[in-house]
Amino acid sequence: MLRSTILAASIALAAPAFAESHAMSKDIVETATEAGTFETLLAAAQAADLVDTLKGDGPFTIFAPTDAAFDALPDGTVEDLLKPENQDKLAEILTYHVIAGKVMSTDLTDDMKAATVEGADVTIDLDNGVMVNDATVTQADIEASNGVIHVIDKVIMPPM
Repeated sequence: MLRSTILAASIALAAPAFAESHAMSKDIVETATEAGTFETLLAAAQAADLVDTLKGDGPFTIFAPTDAAFDALPDGTVEDLLKPENQDKLAEILTYHVIAGKVMSTDLTDDMKAATVEGADVTIDLDNGVMVNDATVTQADIEASNGVIHVIDKVIMPPM
C-alpha cells in the first residue's frame, strides 16, 4: 500500500502547470492526470497497483518524473518494467520517488537525506538549484489534497 502511495505521488508531481487552488481540491493522482505530462508515471502506477495508495489520505511528497524523463531511459526500459512479472521492481522504483509526509521546498536543506517509502534515502542538494539525487526539480510545491508534488526531470533509481 505504501508503494502505491509513492507512485501516485510521483505521478502528481510531474504536472508543471496547475492552478494551486484547483490542485488543492484534487488528490495527487487527479492532479497528475489533469497535468497531461505524467501519462507514463500514471501508467506505471497502475501497473504497479499503486493508484489506490496514491489516492489515499497521505500526506505524501512525490518527486514526479515527467513523460520526457521516462522517455530518456534506455530503449525498452519502460516497456519491460510495465510487464506483469516486473510489478515488484516497478513498485520499488516508484516508491523511491515518494516520501511519507508533506515536504515543501521551504522544508529542504542542503545535503539533507530523506527516507523514501521504498526504504532507501534520497539526497537533496541545493548548491545548483534543487536536486534530488541527480534529478533537477523543475517545478516545486504543487499542492494536492493529500500531499505535494515536486516535478523532476529524471527517473531516479533506488540503490541496488
